[in-house]
Amino acid sequence: MDTGYENFAWFYDRLTENVDHDGAAKLVDDLVQRYADYKEVVLDLACGTGKLSEKLARKGYDVVGVDNSPEMLDIAQQRFEGKDLPVTLLLQDMTNLDLYGAVDCTVCLLDSLNHLKNKQQLQKAFERVSMFTCGGGLFIFDLNTEYKHRQVLANYAFNFDNEDFFCAWQNELNDDGSVHIYLDFFSKEKDGRYSRYSDDFTEILFDDEFIEQELMKNGFELIGKYDDFSLGPVKETSQRVLWVCKKKNEEQN
Repeated sequence: MDTGYENFAWFYDRLTENVDHDGAAKLVDDLVQRYADYKEVVLDLACGTGKLSEKLARKGYDVVGVDNSPEMLDIAQQRFEGKDLPVTLLLQDMTNLDLYGAVDCTVCLLDSLNHLKNKQQLQKAFERVSMFTCGGGLFIFDLNTEYKHRQVLANYAFNFDNEDFFCAWQNELNDDGSVHIYLDFFSKEKDGRYSRYSDDFTEILFDDEFIEQELMKNGFELIGKYDDFSLGPVKETSQRVLWVCKKKNEEQN
């Protein structure tokens, strides 16, 4: 699957510095401790540069970090150099996930699933997650809402001015609710000049009914849907919905 992240990996790491990875790891840990039958191995799906993987490993989990971007995983690998943490990094597409064994919890955050190309790819991803999540294990993921796509991202443009690079972000809203995102990065070089890097990708909008059908089809029962990391009720203005699901044991199927 082509993500368009050839130049994005380093910039992505900087753009997500304000994400509360500590809070996300605590939330995952709380949910695992409360709902999962087993509490040892966590799959960080679309792990990116490994920030959440590190936080989960420091909470005592064996972590498998999977991403399909070698550039993202290069940065993740550097993050773990010299650190005695139980993290395994794998270069894989989530639609062809192939692990050595089952995990107790699969986590896929920061609207990573919205980056899939279509419903068929989401179906494949759910099938693979189900295959490698043990009975009684959790599947925790978030998805962008229609409100975010049509009202927040829409056709708007954003600028991010960092001390060593500048990002111009332009969105293009499509009739089906998907948003094509164009990114231009201007990175300051040692001689004071700026180099330009460009990337683009599309975020797909998935409806709740389809998601619920696919979860049920793959043996997951829904624990709850929440307003992002807050665990509060979903509102009309929620930008992401956090889905918390549990894999049924064989005797429940």
